[in-house]
Amino acid sequence: MYNTGRLRKILILLGLLKIVIPYFLQNSFYEPHRDEFLYLAEGHHLARGFMEVPPMLSVFAWLTHVFGDGLFWIKLWPSLFGAATFIIAGEIAISLGGKTFALLLIFLPFIFGVYLRLFFLFQPNTPEVFFWTMIAYSTVRFVQTKKNKFLYLLGVSIGLGMLSKYSVSIFVASIFISLLFTRHRTIFLKKHFWLAMIVGFVIFLPNLIWQYTEKFPVVYHMNELQRTQLQYISPLQFLIDQLLMNLPCVFIWLAGLWYVSFLKNGKNYRFIGWAYFFVIVLFLIGHGKNYYALGVYPVLFAFGSVHLEAFTTVKRKSLRRALVIFPILSGIYFIPLSLPIFKPDKLARFYSKVNMAKTGFLKWEDLKDHPLPQDFSDMLGWEEMAQKVSKAYSLLSSQEKEDVFIFCNNYGMAGAVSYYAPKYHYPAAFSDNASFLYWLPLSKNITNMILITDDPNEQQHDWAKGFKQIVKVDSITSAYARERGDYIYLFRGADENFNHFFKEKIEKDRAKF
Repeated sequence: MYNTGRLRKILILLGLLKIVIPYFLQNSFYEPHRDEFLYLAEGHHLARGFMEVPPMLSVFAWLTHVFGDGLFWIKLWPSLFGAATFIIAGEIAISLGGKTFALLLIFLPFIFGVYLRLFFLFQPNTPEVFFWTMIAYSTVRFVQTKKNKFLYLLGVSIGLGMLSKYSVSIFVASIFISLLFTRHRTIFLKKHFWLAMIVGFVIFLPNLIWQYTEKFPVVYHMNELQRTQLQYISPLQFLIDQLLMNLPCVFIWLAGLWYVSFLKNGKNYRFIGWAYFFVIVLFLIGHGKNYYALGVYPVLFAFGSVHLEAFTTVKRKSLRRALVIFPILSGIYFIPLSLPIFKPDKLARFYSKVNMAKTGFLKWEDLKDHPLPQDFSDMLGWEEMAQKVSKAYSLLSSQEKEDVFIFCNNYGMAGAVSYYAPKYHYPAAFSDNASFLYWLPLSKNITNMILITDDPNEQQHDWAKGFKQIVKVDSITSAYARERGDYIYLFRGADENFNHFFKEKIEKDRAKF
């Protein structure tokens, strides 16, 4: 019998490499991502839920604040979830009889594909993909062993998964519907299955109650997302992206899908193939973004790696070199697409040289091509913004500084300005965008305000007439930053009309939810 203890040591070693490698790859010139600033801000306002996400990530944000808010800590949590996702996929492979070569094949997509970026961004997608993999693992292991402990692990994984991101429900529904198409439908007749589901429901219940008491802001958030972004997503492009996101290692998950869908040896796991089909169909119907489906692939990597290992065991053993060398050589080319390994100028020149715009990789949400991917441009210009907010703050007298109100037009601005506030010694910022809307102090009487906005004509709006003095202090000039051209204004001497207008506006915005 093969030494599973040795296999698990290899698994842990590769998992540690998965944590360490991205730290050496991403260029230190880049700052946190705009979305990371939002989730870090939620760590200062711990609650049972937030407008855009469940509360799990806010716990890790709180821990980040405890440890000093350094970039190392911001990136550690997604790196840990990435390593854990790889390890669980490896455990699935070991349970199927996979050995060292199978584990190596599973490792490759986590370095030479989209998962390199996914598991280095502090976003809810990282725990979400982990819990999708845990749900698959729990179901596969129950099918293999019939042990009730895996049903309870399934319930806990569903409950915690729903606390990380609501799209976990898509995979849960897909798995359960898929089981109905197989002989494993008897799982729904088991008492322990339903007890496990109750456990999962109890774990998720505090957030569900919060959604109810807040009139389900997630519905408004999804409708807004559908209106502003999702409706423009091409179903054909979504399908193409499923291949492109893991292009260097696409043959691994395709082998896994083939194995669970068509081969006799995979008959016991047909529900995994069906689940993949349902996930893709549901996201096509809902115009999901390409990365929404990323949670379904780690389990396919596990099945694919075991199938390819068995396929190359005897007569085709020489093929193994090609199965490793091809992802590495082609994957090196993909690394600059996954992480910003060069400074912006060099990276933009690289993309231009290889005609990256033709792939759609440089297309932003505005459907236009730009020199850098949107994610990378969302990591630039933030400290410059903070410095120029500090410049505006320095124009105030000591008395004016005591109650100055810093307001930003979007959550990225507010999160970044607040993140750098301790360094530049000014107060935290507010916004009426995303969950920042909940944290606005309506009782505050505004006298002086620093405004960060993308509107060059803010002083011409009717509400601006409520201030005695308006100064356009500076603007963001970082060449590749998405926030380039944003302005920093200083408004002095607000009257009662402005304060009435502002409070009325915020109350109307909150009423939408």
